[in-house]
Amino acid sequence: MTTTDAASAHPSFSARTRGEDREWLSTAVDLAWRCPPAPRAFNVGALIIDADDRELARGWSRDTDEHVHAEESALARVAPGHPRLPGATVYSSLEPCSVRKSRPVSCTQLIIDSGIRRVVFAWREPSLLVEDCQGAELLRAAGIEVVEFPEFAPMVQAANAQLLGGG
Repeated sequence: MTTTDAASAHPSFSARTRGEDREWLSTAVDLAWRCPPAPRAFNVGALIIDADDRELARGWSRDTDEHVHAEESALARVAPGHPRLPGATVYSSLEPCSVRKSRPVSCTQLIIDSGIRRVVFAWREPSLLVEDCQGAELLRAAGIEVVEFPEFAPMVQAANAQLLGGG
C-alpha cells in the first residue's frame, strides 16, 4: 500500500505531513540515546502518536527492564483496545523486530495485535544480532502502512556505536 492509498483508506492519516513524521521520528531517535548501555542490544526509541498529533506514549530499550524493547515499552503504556490506537502511528528509530530472543512475542506482532495501522522508522535492522529482520515486510503484509526515512539512519547508527565498532 502506498502512502496515498493509506491516506484514503484511513482518513486520519491524510492530515499527517512528511514534516510531522520527521519531527516525531527525530524525537524517537533522541530517545535511543537514553537507553542503558548493553553490549549485545540495540538502543532504540519509540513513540506512539495519535491521529490528532498527540503523544500517547513513549519508550526506549531497557527503560523498564533489561529485556524490554522500545516499541514494547511504549505499547505497554497504552491500554489494550484504546480507541485512539487504530489511528495512531508508531515512530521507531529502528525497524520493529520480527524475532525475539528474550521474549515470546516480537515488536512487529505486538504492533499488529495493537490495531495500530501505521509505522514510521529510520533504520532497517541490520543482521548483527538477528539474521534477516522482516519487521517491515510483516507489517505491510498485515495491512499496516510502513514508512521508512533512511536519511535518519546515520543518527541511529551513532546511538548504536557500541554494536558497530565505534563505541
